[in-house]
Order: sequence, then C-alpha cells, then structure tokens
Amino acid sequence: MSTPARPLSPHLSIYRFMHTMALSILHRITGVWMAFGCIALVAWLCSAAAGEGAYARATAVLGSAPGRILLLLWLAAFCYHFVNGLRHLAWDALLGLEKRTARISGRVALAVALTAFLALAYLLFCPWVAAP
Repeated sequence: MSTPARPLSPHLSIYRFMHTMALSILHRITGVWMAFGCIALVAWLCSAAAGEGAYARATAVLGSAPGRILLLLWLAAFCYHFVNGLRHLAWDALLGLEKRTARISGRVALAVALTAFLALAYLLFCPWVAAP
C-alpha cells in the first residue's frame, strides 16, 4: 500500500535565480553580520567601563588594520540593511510589489546603500576630513 505523493514546497531548485532573491539573501546575511557587530560594540563598551587599560586594548584592536576592515564591513552591512529595510517597509504598505517596481527598487536600494557607505566611510575613516 503506497502513500499518496505529498506536494513539494517550492525551493531554490524550482525557481529561476533572480537578483531580487540575491538581495533578499543579502538582507538576511547583513542582519546576522550586524548581530556580530553588536557583540563587538558591547565588548567595546564593557572595555570602556572596565578602565583605561581595557579601553586602550580594545581601541588598539579596533584601530588595527583587521579591526578597521571589520568596522568597514559592519558599516557596509548597516547601510545596506537599513536601506533595504526601508524597501521592505514600503512592501508592507503594499507599495512596489509589482515585478518591475521590485527590480527597480532593488537597484535603487543598492545604489543608495553604496553611496551612503562611501560617504560615511570617507567621513569616519579619513581623519583629515574631521580636522578643524
């Protein structure tokens, strides 16, 4: 006695890969990456509360080349996740759900996130900009 075939749920092998899928996956990845950034932020704040020695060590780690790269990656993740989150809020308001509009808003979100990242990275990581 055989059991009837159960319907299969849609999965990646059924759908044609589109850039909107990549943007959705990237949104999730940046959210996870920012969670690790929050852990680093808490560690930095705890070092500030622990005293001058601990704060100096934490600042040295974050100021090193690998630390700066991690900070840049967290900044990039924040910019993309924030802009794409606004896009998702528009979808929640039933705006821009059509295929064409979703593709265009994805490109716009990438462009705005990249522009915001470059501007913030320039302001935060170029010391001569902030000098009076």
